Amino acid sequence: MKSPDNQQTVVLVVDDAIDSIRMISDALEAAGMTVLVALDGGQALTISQNITPDVVLMDALMPNMDGFETCRRLKEVPAFTDVPILFMTGLSDTEHVVMGLNAGGVDYVTKPINTAELLARIDVHLTNARMARSARSALDSAGQNLFAVDRQGQLLWATPQVSRCLPPTPSNEAEGLRNQLGQWLDHAPEPGHSLPLTLDGTPRSVEFLSLVDHREYLLRLKTPQNQNSSAARLRDRFQLTLRESDVLLWIANGKTNREIGQILDMSPRTVNKHLEQVFRKLGVENRTAAAAIAIRLLAVA
Repeated sequence: MKSPDNQQTVVLVVDDAIDSIRMISDALEAAGMTVLVALDGGQALTISQNITPDVVLMDALMPNMDGFETCRRLKEVPAFTDVPILFMTGLSDTEHVVMGLNAGGVDYVTKPINTAELLARIDVHLTNARMARSARSALDSAGQNLFAVDRQGQLLWATPQVSRCLPPTPSNEAEGLRNQLGQWLDHAPEPGHSLPLTLDGTPRSVEFLSLVDHREYLLRLKTPQNQNSSAARLRDRFQLTLRESDVLLWIANGKTNREIGQILDMSPRTVNKHLEQVFRKLGVENRTAAAAIAIRLLAVA
């Protein structure tokens, strides 16, 4: 949750140097921001259990848990997916800059801190983060339950609805899901292929959509019952067979004959035969018209 005053930008400053915290806090508060302070990584993780700040300023070197490990732990929390973490480091600490970016940080500022530069960088990253959150909320509103993982199945980002369905991290359930997804991705599934699984006792499936930039595996979380219900509506409305309704549903989801064949375990030629019957029963001549009719029907609550 946010701080009581949702209108103000909330900044979490993680630093063990009191003088540095005082100087940064004065500048941020003068700019109208709310400042939370953690003197080490453990305090930062404790704060993150109850409050999700808008941005985090992270000192690289701290006792007990350093800034890099703290950043990695924070980024395991779904609520921190879009929270920009900026590292604070010394002028000559190039290796620390690289370590910070690899840990999940988006930028760095050098000590001694130039407050004008700091505020400018915060503003840029806040704008980007809010645009990302807005885009994912829009995908949620459109019913696109999307998320992305890396090759090992580690979550990179998720739309809000998917985040609510996924197990909390860290947990045995989250680790089990990561391993399950990683093993599935090792077999290089084709677009449209699905992995059945159970989340919180609910049968679901994960559909592989595409590989983005050779690193992000874009996935869609689905409830099989919803898919079956959609196919049943198409079947009842247009007097289709079971296979014809399945083919039409995937046409409405933008799949090609080859992809549908892979999903339904049939040849593209067989898919085309079913499509011929679908076109006849719908009174249309092509897949675009058939998809439009199906989408209009399924869009009606």
